[in-house]
Amino acid sequence: MSDTPSEIAEQRYTRKVLEAVIRIGLIVLLALWSFQIFSPFLGPVVWGMIIAIATHRLFTRLESAVGGRSGLAATLFVLLALIVLITPTLMLSESIMTSAQGFSAQLEAGTVKVPPPPERVAELPIIGEQVYRTWSSASSNLEGVLDDFQPQIKTFSTWLLSRALGAGVEILLFVLSIIIAAIFLANAQACAGMAESICVRLAGERGARLIDLGRDTILSVARGVLGIAVIQTFFLAIGLIAANVPAAGVLSLIVLLFAVAQIPMLLLFLPIIAYVFATADTVIAIPFAIWSVFFSFADGFLKPLLLGRGLEVPMPVILIGVIGGMLASGIIGLFVGPIVLAVSYKLFTIWLGEDSAPLEEESSPA
Repeated sequence: MSDTPSEIAEQRYTRKVLEAVIRIGLIVLLALWSFQIFSPFLGPVVWGMIIAIATHRLFTRLESAVGGRSGLAATLFVLLALIVLITPTLMLSESIMTSAQGFSAQLEAGTVKVPPPPERVAELPIIGEQVYRTWSSASSNLEGVLDDFQPQIKTFSTWLLSRALGAGVEILLFVLSIIIAAIFLANAQACAGMAESICVRLAGERGARLIDLGRDTILSVARGVLGIAVIQTFFLAIGLIAANVPAAGVLSLIVLLFAVAQIPMLLLFLPIIAYVFATADTVIAIPFAIWSVFFSFADGFLKPLLLGRGLEVPMPVILIGVIGGMLASGIIGLFVGPIVLAVSYKLFTIWLGEDSAPLEEESSPA
């Protein structure tokens, strides 16, 4: 008994659906497999894209200076970036190692002396008496105090070692990101064309606008977050050095991390100010306190000037993206967060405009 035409059509339809499901499943499997292979390089590639966009103008000037040879310009770019990255890292590492070795040698020789605390330390609110007692004990019997805090010191040393190893890995990944950024910059036209094709394919005619929005957001964050962080760190480091605060170099690095992470700077500087008041003359302590408090709040009036400047997205959206992205994804989230929020905000406003356009046309007089 032969099948009827409707049964034959149904069988063909079922076969086509089954073939489509198999093809889609294979494509999804291939995409997941490819992502799993590529995922270890995702962070460096994203960083490379961000660095390439943020330094494109500098690279074009460098390329013009070497006669338009993009390969040579990319090589010089990598060398200059590595010098800027590695030189401070080596100097800071050497300073930390030298200080640690010197302190260890003095501790073994018994020559480490802690001066007695001034009486005004005990007058500090809340923590004054406890700090005064601990300081006095360290002045008279440093080894005993270190023995009392042995568990805390061991925990802190383990944490510091793990952070140091993690920082070493981050530096290697950042070096790889610089090399990837140089490859992007050397092929800037091709990369821009590919990005535009992808965005136009996904978002239609608005794809090019979204590319411009992402580029402007990266430049705004680089200028409004990293730029402000460098400015704050520079002036606060001057204050630390001028007040002769111990380990000013290490504290300056912590200041930079606080500024990038958008952590209130006074959380770090209030204990430092109290230390300077306790150990230095009032003539030095008061100007240091004013200087530190002023530049701790400097980001409050610099962000409206630099962050979100020239963008079609409100500054609060960018700021929320910076902080939220940093909390969710670390340093990369500092840039990815505001880009995602900016693009989402723009798509949302476009959708609202399209949705309200027919209503405006109907309500307008003929």
